[in-house]
Amino acid sequence: MKKQKKDPLYKSFGYAFAGIFAVVTKERNMKIHCVAMVCVVIAGFVFHITPVEWCICLTLFGLVMALEMVNTAVEAVVDLVTKERRPLAKLAKDAAAGAVLIAAIMAAIAGMIIFIPKLLESLSI
Repeated sequence: MKKQKKDPLYKSFGYAFAGIFAVVTKERNMKIHCVAMVCVVIAGFVFHITPVEWCICLTLFGLVMALEMVNTAVEAVVDLVTKERRPLAKLAKDAAAGAVLIAAIMAAIAGMIIFIPKLLESLSI
């Protein structure tokens, strides 16, 4: 059995960036996540959030966006395998979408915990 030659590391990064670009340009929900991220970054600068708060926000951006990409991949694979409505296909798609939803809800709650006190403080001046 012949050993398969691996692509150079730079090509692996190229494939990854191509995947990110494809999801950002083609998936509505990823565009929504990107808009939310930009809004949070602007709010972070306006309210001078701490380095720890920045780390929390960045981690949550990464989690939600990575899960959105996994969701897109699951949907693409399921669609590739079958066009029929099948219970397992529905479960795979729904579970992947649910994972994104849970992460997004938790990110929104964490964002409220970080930003609402800062907003209230700025309004009371």
